[in-house]
Amino acid sequence: MSGPGSALRAEAARVLQAVLAEGRSLKAVLGRSLPGVADPRDRALLEAICFDALRHRRRYEFALSGWLARPLPRRDQAVHFLLLAGLAQLKGLGLAPHAAVGATAEAARDLGRSGLVGLVNALLRRASREALPESEDPAVAGSHPDWLVARLRADWPAQAAAILAANNQAAPLWLRANPRQGSAAALQARLHEAGLDAALVPEVPGALRLDTPVPVEALPGWEQGALSVQDGAAQLAVLALDPRPGERVLDACAAPGGKAAQLVAALGNGEVLALDVDARRLAKVSQLLQRLHLEAPNVQVRVADAAAPEGWFDGRAFDAIILDAPCSATGIIRRQPDIKWHRREADIESLAVLQARLLDALWPLLKPGGRLLYATCSVLVQENAAQVQAFLERHPEAVVRPLDERFGHASGAGRQRLPGEGGMDGFFYALLARPA
Repeated sequence: MSGPGSALRAEAARVLQAVLAEGRSLKAVLGRSLPGVADPRDRALLEAICFDALRHRRRYEFALSGWLARPLPRRDQAVHFLLLAGLAQLKGLGLAPHAAVGATAEAARDLGRSGLVGLVNALLRRASREALPESEDPAVAGSHPDWLVARLRADWPAQAAAILAANNQAAPLWLRANPRQGSAAALQARLHEAGLDAALVPEVPGALRLDTPVPVEALPGWEQGALSVQDGAAQLAVLALDPRPGERVLDACAAPGGKAAQLVAALGNGEVLALDVDARRLAKVSQLLQRLHLEAPNVQVRVADAAAPEGWFDGRAFDAIILDAPCSATGIIRRQPDIKWHRREADIESLAVLQARLLDALWPLLKPGGRLLYATCSVLVQENAAQVQAFLERHPEAVVRPLDERFGHASGAGRQRLPGEGGMDGFFYALLARPA
């Protein structure tokens, strides 16, 4: 029989194998795995092991490549991921060897590789005594793919090292108070009463930040719709658009719904049309609006392709449009470390083509004097400043509306927040207006 805790370590190896070998989403795999773990402490440990192993994958694999006489054969692939889980416990999470080594070694039995229990034990014993070997390659040392490090150095030479470091840190939990149920200050007081240290963030009105995340179901007022989870940088996107009561506003790529909820709360009797091409993701928008009690006749949630308005546009122009465009998501690696290993450099070109299609399709739907906010959760210039510059060359009538320093570094016609700055994700914003 396997030892105590080995089943949890084996499950961590299976999750990592699904993500890294099969290309599946960490969020989706954990979404199926975590409910099967009864103890909430074990669920937290499983999640922490997987996040750390993905954040520091290349550092851990560099150490294993030096410590193993030869790479493990393909039939033992699961044990490779088990070793990553073991190094995550010892080096990333700081678990004591007596709590991590034996249970992780015994997990090889759970994975059907009983003959490798001794190898796993020996390697992790060594790791508990020695520091990880250092690599002079910044991509290995910073545990990022080579192409992304090269892009960051080219796009943000002065900030690239800080971006790499921030991407490997855990992100805080950002909340947004539902203004229909009370102010952020009132929500902060409720959280403090529950023993949760939540900070107000003056540059993002309505936002609170918890530097030590907790399960959202444990937040007071969650079930009643008093708050939602949304990173501060994403909240800033709606503030940049500056929606006004009574306006008709399009949220062109609305899932999972945080911005749509902000718009509904801000517009009063105005209209919101929330679109998304993915019906499953769009369902989350409706669920969020329902939980926040923001459903109303003037709010429409619709499955549609924003790049093909002929299929959904009714001829009534919009006062404002927010286009949080599909992108590389390189600004949210702190929250989704598997992005580093799933994204390929070739993806950026195809994403840039889609972004341009969306911009060109939505621009004619604005009223004279209307405004369009182009935003991404990317930090790559090709998707951001260069994308907007190309749009301005195609549409010389467009007017750039300046954004202030709250929205990050000046970057072409827009502003770029970088990961970790102010505790926020990486995000780009550019505000464009049609002539009146």
